[in-house]
Amino acid sequence: MDELIKMVMSQANLDESVAKQVIDIVLGQLKGKLPAPLGDNLEGILSGDVDAASLLKGDSKGILGMLTGLFKR
Repeated sequence: MDELIKMVMSQANLDESVAKQVIDIVLGQLKGKLPAPLGDNLEGILSGDVDAASLLKGDSKGILGMLTGLFKR
């Protein structure tokens, strides 16, 4: 997350506190728009603590598994 803060600070010429606010706003919006497994783990994905690929797996716990469940009869 520190890398993202530094990037926003540099590219938008913002101080650290404003860059953090911008990131918090954007993350909040993304969390609300993404499917729950991704949105709930977004900060972990960005920091590298959560493997996004494991959230997409095909079992019932992953996004693909949830979508597959919609089409089963």
